[in-house]
Amino acid sequence: MYLGERAPAWTDARPHPVLDDFARRGFHMFGQPVDPAAAADLLSALRADRRYDDSLFLSETEFDADPQYRGVNPRPGRNLLEQFEDRLGFVEQAPQIVGGLTALLGPGYRIMDRKVVCGVPAKSIPPWLKARIAGNPVNNLGAYVKPCNRDVTYFYGIDFHQDLIDFKEREADFVTLYVYLHRVTRADAPLFVLENSHSLGASVFPHDLTRGAAPDSWLYRNPPVGEAMTRQVVLTGDAGFTAVWHACTLHGTQPDDGDEERISLRYLFAPADGLRGGLHGVNQGLGVPLSLQATRVDLDGAGAAAIKANSVNKA
Repeated sequence: MYLGERAPAWTDARPHPVLDDFARRGFHMFGQPVDPAAAADLLSALRADRRYDDSLFLSETEFDADPQYRGVNPRPGRNLLEQFEDRLGFVEQAPQIVGGLTALLGPGYRIMDRKVVCGVPAKSIPPWLKARIAGNPVNNLGAYVKPCNRDVTYFYGIDFHQDLIDFKEREADFVTLYVYLHRVTRADAPLFVLENSHSLGASVFPHDLTRGAAPDSWLYRNPPVGEAMTRQVVLTGDAGFTAVWHACTLHGTQPDDGDEERISLRYLFAPADGLRGGLHGVNQGLGVPLSLQATRVDLDGAGAAAIKANSVNKA
């Protein structure tokens, strides 16, 4: 659904901290994690399904024989989570998650997408591939993994970006929910979020970012809207850690330097058709453009990286 003046608003007199955080910070970290035991059980099942190591990948010869950069992410019918739908209630029915999403999106909100995201550790990236992707702003590894493994999204770092990047000409009427299935430390490719970056609205990737003088600060420019000094927040936590953010909030991750892969769940949620929740009020308060006709300029015609630039690796 697109934000529109004819969509009825849903209101709830009870304030919710997620709305205050979205207005001020552009994201919210849930103080209560989802069930850690259920997260661990799902993690065990996902790891039993395959090895998250160099066996995931095509050989250099295989890749060069037929390079494919588009259509390599999970999709309906090729999504590992479809095998585990009966195990996802610990996220989708958790009271704190339902309450936060209802405050943002109104009752009856819907799942746009859900998938497993894997941060692949450096030791598992084949040397030929590591050399080829060095310095790329977005190292989505789907093009390089065997077709049978493309039911998961694999990353080796991704520069600061908005989730609006995948939705040209759509308003930022949806949110991203992220769940860690195991403990994630600074070495395990945690998410880096730039606080208040959503205040400048939609902007084209790659983004104009300069390190600030203060620790963990970034100057973010989005002409002609303006500029903002943002604070970098590193999302670390134990199994069940959950955060939700605005579609215009900048976030990214460095390559995984840990000993094991970082396996998480990523959801996109949107309002029910014809309904607007608290997010609509947040967006109105921003007073900035929240959609783009073109969302990125980093790819060539085939979908391969056309530039070498990466800000989050300097964080």
